[in-house]
Amino acid sequence: MADDRVDKGRRRFLTAATTGVGLVGGAFAATPFILSMAPSERAKAAGAPVEIDISKLEAGQMIREEWRGMPVWVLNRTQDMLDRLPKIEEWLADPESANSSQPEFAINEWRSLKPEILVLVGICTHLGCAPVENFAIGPGSGLGDDWPGGFFCPCHGSKFDLAGRVYKGVPAPDNLAVPPYRFLSDTVILVGEDGGAEA
Repeated sequence: MADDRVDKGRRRFLTAATTGVGLVGGAFAATPFILSMAPSERAKAAGAPVEIDISKLEAGQMIREEWRGMPVWVLNRTQDMLDRLPKIEEWLADPESANSSQPEFAINEWRSLKPEILVLVGICTHLGCAPVENFAIGPGSGLGDDWPGGFFCPCHGSKFDLAGRVYKGVPAPDNLAVPPYRFLSDTVILVGEDGGAEA
């Protein structure tokens, strides 16, 4: 004859254990589907704005970051660097930045929101090479006695001044691009969004 007694404690334990295993299994099964709906890191990098901390950027120094797979340069120009900009306009192909790629706010002699902080896309407008900075002036620069400092593309010899403006007579047709950007604070720049005015 069968035993009519039921072990209710054991039944509760088995029910709870089965439910727990089912919930954990369901979570593991659902995770790939939920994650597939979020944008990938590649998609985020393709267009997401990038914050750049310039709190430790000293005068005369430049840092490099990446936005949309492109190098972005941030240069903290000294007063001497700024003073040299108007003195070389006769050597430049587009000194007023009329034919260049930049936000409206960067159409000025500095090509920036704040005169001392320059933000550029570090890609030569000739064939997409990477120019290098050469801030030394005169004979020590290796670019001639009258070189006032700036950027030089070693691929085909294009030269750009300390505002990214292209020199006459070089292969590059346009000034270096200025990306859209704005200041979130005095020490943080957001590249990828045009604030339209200095913060």
